[in-house]
Amino acid sequence: MNEASDPSRVVNLSQRLVPTSERVGELLGAVRNIAVQRLQQWVGNAFERVDDALFDLAEKAENNAAQTHYFDGMREVRKRRPAVERAFLGTISRHIGELAHSPQQAAAATPMSLGTVELSLVADNELEESLAITSMIGKNESRLSRELFAVNQRLSVICGGRKVDDASNPVAPAILAQSFRQALQELSADMRVKLIIYKLFDRYVLSSLEDLYQEINTELVRAGVLPQLRHEVQRGNAKAAGQVAAGATDEATGEIPSDLLQTLHTLFSARRGPAAGTGAGVHAVPSGPLPSANELLGALSVLQNQIASAGPLQYAQPGDVAALGQEVLQLKSQLMTQLGALRGEKPSHVASIDEDTIDLVGMLFEFILEDRNLPATMQVMLARLQIPYLKAAILDRKLFAHRQHPARRLLDCLAEQAKGWSEESDRDRRLHDKVKSVVDQLLHDFDDDMGIFDRLLVDLQQFQDLNKRRSELAEQRVAESTRGREKLEQARRRAAREILERIGEHKLPPLVHGVLARAWANHLVLTLLRQGEASPEFKSALRFVDDFIASTGPVTTTESRQALRQMLPGIERALRQGLANVAFQEQDIERLLGQLHTYYRQQLGETLDAAETIAVDEDAAMLAIPDSIQPVIDQNTTPQDDLGEDFAEAPLDSPEWHQVQALQPGTWLEFCLPDEPMTRAKLSWISPMSGRYLFVNRRGLKVADYSPQELTVLITDGQARVLAANALFDRAMSAIVDKLSQPGAAPTAGTAAE
Repeated sequence: MNEASDPSRVVNLSQRLVPTSERVGELLGAVRNIAVQRLQQWVGNAFERVDDALFDLAEKAENNAAQTHYFDGMREVRKRRPAVERAFLGTISRHIGELAHSPQQAAAATPMSLGTVELSLVADNELEESLAITSMIGKNESRLSRELFAVNQRLSVICGGRKVDDASNPVAPAILAQSFRQALQELSADMRVKLIIYKLFDRYVLSSLEDLYQEINTELVRAGVLPQLRHEVQRGNAKAAGQVAAGATDEATGEIPSDLLQTLHTLFSARRGPAAGTGAGVHAVPSGPLPSANELLGALSVLQNQIASAGPLQYAQPGDVAALGQEVLQLKSQLMTQLGALRGEKPSHVASIDEDTIDLVGMLFEFILEDRNLPATMQVMLARLQIPYLKAAILDRKLFAHRQHPARRLLDCLAEQAKGWSEESDRDRRLHDKVKSVVDQLLHDFDDDMGIFDRLLVDLQQFQDLNKRRSELAEQRVAESTRGREKLEQARRRAAREILERIGEHKLPPLVHGVLARAWANHLVLTLLRQGEASPEFKSALRFVDDFIASTGPVTTTESRQALRQMLPGIERALRQGLANVAFQEQDIERLLGQLHTYYRQQLGETLDAAETIAVDEDAAMLAIPDSIQPVIDQNTTPQDDLGEDFAEAPLDSPEWHQVQALQPGTWLEFCLPDEPMTRAKLSWISPMSGRYLFVNRRGLKVADYSPQELTVLITDGQARVLAANALFDRAMSAIVDKLSQPGAAPTAGTAAE
């Protein structure tokens, strides 16, 4: 009897299992066996390729020292590989077993996900390693979101309803990557060697996780765990659309549906009407044999050669988008005409599956030309790939069903690179020319060799990796610089607050106020930055402020004169030390102290010569303070207006405010500010001190920084726009499904073949 139909073996959702029960142990044991078997194979595959990768790099090394690093790394990996594999697999096995523990025990045992690692100013090697891990996790979590959801839900059920998510699932990218990083501590290799190993781990382990999730889901469904877990949309075409969405863009069970194109065919047929059942075209009745796949490919190659031989394309003309949109719509008509020229008679129709493919590719490139995620210049370039991609889809029907298809990955990679492009950030046209080169090679060289997509993808990824390393170093410098400026600004505000609160309602002489507002405020700032607010030096500097202000009070009695005389040596001593700390020259110190001596003699009632009388205006008093000492506060500043910023007002419950609050580093935005060229920038860092958002361009150079309020206003006013983070192909498939499932929607692009 099948276990799924055996009531004793089906998990009862209304009566969740006790995590420590025997049944839970059996199910987790099955999951562990599947995971360990798969991961052992994939990690082995990754390590098998380490030698070749390091040897190639050693041969290309720029000097003997770098070459030695790679050769040493090869020896170290060979020596320590078994220990690394054991540590990695043992950690994953232990994490799976810990799912049967209480939530508190599991939480204590499971490390925090590295998927949201904050950019911190750590050692270069550690930062580079953290960035590599974070990138792997983010990319694969996004790619596998629906498959992970299904695994998470089923593990939650068998673990007593305890929440299992991407951060706590032992076979999710986050914990797999963390565990591999811990295992690699067995290696004492150079960081360059470790980064190569991480890249291979990503390629051979994380990129294969769909198969693992499929096997785990299949096993748990067989055991009766949420066998009906799926997302369905009711009514006619909407139901078929839901099946496509689940298969093409989400894949709830982790399986790639074999009937994806058939489901799309159902949607296309519904759009065309009942006459489109077996053959497609303008006539319901076939007239002549259907064009074969080879005939279609031949006709497309002729059209492709016409484009390739037409000379240099005007890629950089955004105004071409509308014209290209018409070309996309007309391709089917042009293809039918070309088939007629090759056959001697224009066919009235093509096979349904071929027309579906033609329409699907046409809608894909319609989407590209409408996608606001892409700059217009890049839209124009990528739209030229319609014919090569139609040929690829005819040659390999799996292009639309498999996320890992090289042609699909190449288009996604091109779009991801293009997303951050702007003329300002690409002044050397390096990215522009790289995208153009890929487009040109496909137009000129692609006939029927699908391997070209693999080769171009590898080349583009190498280009991407090189630019990413450069930009990450630039980003790190920008973050360090910004953090330093914020610490300085924070210290200036603290110094101003401390002084202003102590001045209060006192009316200080210009000379004394000038010393506090400029020289002593700067001394407080430096002390805060160097020693910190809890240091004896900072507390001593604040006591001086109290004493200095007190020394300006009225002196009308013998006791007050005596108290002032006792204070003066300490004031002079502290002033000498503080002024020297902010780079006062000796002659400037003596001149300032001379003015103060004269002021205090006046306070004590001593008779002064006319030449010694101090002018009461501030300009005269400031002559004693060098111009290099900048004021931190001025005479009219109050504690309230010193610390305030003119933040743009934004409603704190608006959708735009919540959107800003949800932004994560790595998100791209487009900025269209008045009188400035359009620019695209990535959120690089959110300051833990000020909460400001730091944006950089694709080269890692600072573009701007905004407070959350300021950014909310820009988005509300349409001057900033958040760009989509998911892959182009996924977004296109979702849009196509939505378009096909709209009641009364227009037929697909170019359906009428004239």
